[in-house]
Amino acid sequence: MKTCLVIGIGRFGRHLCEDMAKLGNEIMAVDTREELLEGVLPYVTSAKIGDCTKEEVLKSLGIDNFDICFVCIGTNFQSSLEITSLLKEFGARYVVSKASRDIHAKFLLRNGADKVIYPDRDIAEKMAISYSSDNIFDYFELENGYSIYEIRPLPEWVGKTILEVDVRKKYNINIVAVKPKGSSEMKMSISPDYHFSKDERLFILGHNDDIIRLTKKFKS
Repeated sequence: MKTCLVIGIGRFGRHLCEDMAKLGNEIMAVDTREELLEGVLPYVTSAKIGDCTKEEVLKSLGIDNFDICFVCIGTNFQSSLEITSLLKEFGARYVVSKASRDIHAKFLLRNGADKVIYPDRDIAEKMAISYSSDNIFDYFELENGYSIYEIRPLPEWVGKTILEVDVRKKYNINIVAVKPKGSSEMKMSISPDYHFSKDERLFILGHNDDIIRLTKKFKS
């Protein structure tokens, strides 16, 4: 469980409060608009009306008591930048700021953000990848260009073992789990002599470049 400060309760901020609360975190929500705060009251520990571009407002929140501070303002970049900078100045441990453009991200990182997120871009990218192929079901982005993709096995893999295909050496990926066809449960311990089956789902870990190169083989 972590203590979180969420500044800016638009659509993204609201969903963030809900999801963080479901995971057992304690949340303080802050926005200038009372009607937006009312929507997250069932999920947050506390809520406060205030303009966080004002130093006295931020100081009153006890910034150094939070494990993570989220700046979820998407319509006013100047305010987002000011708040991000002030949070670090007042002792914030870790600041995550929302951005909509690369140039915004650069300024946010220079002014105190520990991490910048692009919710709209990330969702669009995920949809593009998922809907571009009937053989890619989902993917989970990790750090440093690595991801876990949920895919079907290549047709030429079916009936062969992991060792025979030699996926690690040939494709530079690792198979971390398998979900058999019609099953809702994943097999996490996969031995080298495991035989691939048609229409099962594989969870593969690797660098994005290697995985994209692999998934293009579905079209060939």
